[in-house]
Amino acid sequence: MSEYKIKNYRRFLYIFLAATIVTLITAVYMDYWKKVPSTIKIRAGVEQQLDFHVPASGEIYQGEAVESISTQVQSLHVDFTKGVTLKANQIDHYIMNLKLFGIFPYKSVDIQVIQDKMLTPSGLPIGIYVKTEGVLVVGIGEFKNQNGDTVSPANYILQAGDYILNVNGEKVENKKQFISMVENSEGKELIMSINRNEEVTEVKVKPESNQNGEWKLGIWIRDNAQGIGTLTYIDEDNTFGALGHGINDIDTSTLMQLEEGTLYKTEIIGITRGKDGSPGELTGYIEYENDNIIGEITKNTPEGIFGICGEEIVANKVYEPIPIALKQEVETGPAKIICSVTGEPKFYDIEIEELHLENDNVNRGLVIKITDEELLTLTGGIIQGMSGSPIIQNGKLVGAVTHVLVQDAASGYGIFIENMLVQ
Repeated sequence: MSEYKIKNYRRFLYIFLAATIVTLITAVYMDYWKKVPSTIKIRAGVEQQLDFHVPASGEIYQGEAVESISTQVQSLHVDFTKGVTLKANQIDHYIMNLKLFGIFPYKSVDIQVIQDKMLTPSGLPIGIYVKTEGVLVVGIGEFKNQNGDTVSPANYILQAGDYILNVNGEKVENKKQFISMVENSEGKELIMSINRNEEVTEVKVKPESNQNGEWKLGIWIRDNAQGIGTLTYIDEDNTFGALGHGINDIDTSTLMQLEEGTLYKTEIIGITRGKDGSPGELTGYIEYENDNIIGEITKNTPEGIFGICGEEIVANKVYEPIPIALKQEVETGPAKIICSVTGEPKFYDIEIEELHLENDNVNRGLVIKITDEELLTLTGGIIQGMSGSPIIQNGKLVGAVTHVLVQDAASGYGIFIENMLVQ
C-alpha cells in the first residue's frame, strides 16, 4: 500500500474515531439531560429526597435572575452523585445551576416550593360539549361559479386552523350565523378578523356565486365538538380537571379555542374492544339537555380540560381526597387506574413501565401497561373514552391516562398530575 493511501486511511480512521466519540458524548449528554426535569416542585415544610442518578453537581440560589447574582449571595451546594435532600419552609422559588462531573455546563433548573395538595380522584365518565370562539376553518375547497369555472375565493387568504372571530365588525357567534353573513353579502368584499397561531389579524375575502346563485367562500367550518372522556379529579374548591390532554379539532389537530363548554351526565352503553393496530372506544349515551348538565368547562389546554363541578358531581363523590405525587416521587412498578367501563368507577391494575421526567410532550410523561385481566377482557387495553382516568400509586394521585399505543392496545401514556395542576 502506498504512503499516500496509508495517510488517507489514517485520516479516515481519525475522523471516524472523532465522530464516534462526539456521537457517544452527545448520546450520553442527552440521556443525562432527560433524567432531571427543568422544573422541580417540592412541598413546603417537607424534606424531599432527590435522586436522579446523574453525575452532576452545582449550586442552588434563591430568586430568578441567576446571571445577576453576586458572589456574596448565599447558595447551597448540591451533589447528585450522592443524592440530595432539600427542605424549604415556605412557598418560594429557587434556581439550581448544574454541571456534569462538576465541569461541563448541564442545565438550569427551576425549583418551586409549593403548598401540599389533596385531590379527590374521580374516574366518572363525562359527556363533553365545547363551543369554539368564532368558527374554525377546517379546510379550503372549491366550487363551480355561474360561468362554470372552478373557483376558490378563500384560497391563499384563509387556511385550516384559522378562527374567524368577526365579519365587518360583527362578532361571529356560530356556524349558522356565519353562513348567513356570507350568503347575504351579495358578493361584496368581507373584512374578517381572524385568529391564526394566537395572533389576531384582518383579511379581506370576496365571495363568489355558485351555480345555484348562492354566495360562497369555499371553506369548511366547525363551531363545536362533542365526545366522552373521564373526570380525573375534583379539587377542594369544587373545580375539576379531566382528560389529561386538550380537545383538538379532528381535521386540523388544532387545539380548539374555547368560548364555552359544558359537562353532561353520560351513560356507557357499549364497548368496542381495542386490539393491536386498532384502538377501541367507549360508547356513551348523552342527552344534551339542561337537566343533565354536571359542570362548566372554563379552559381547554394541552394539559386537559378544566372547570367547575355541578352540585351533583360534588354530592356523589365516590372517593376521599388523597395526596398528589410529584414527578420525583413516582416509581416504575405496580399502580392502579380508576375508570368506569362497567358504569361505576372501579380500580384496575396497571404497571408504570417508564418515566420521562423531561419530555417535550407533557401528555406522555408516563408509559403504562394494563395488567388487570378483567379490564383486558372488557376493553382489550386502553381505549378512547378512558382519557383522564386517574392513576394511583402508593395512595397518591400520580396522573391521568392520555393515549393508547396504537400498535400495543394494552399500553399507553399518561400525564403527571403536577403538569395538569399548572392550570
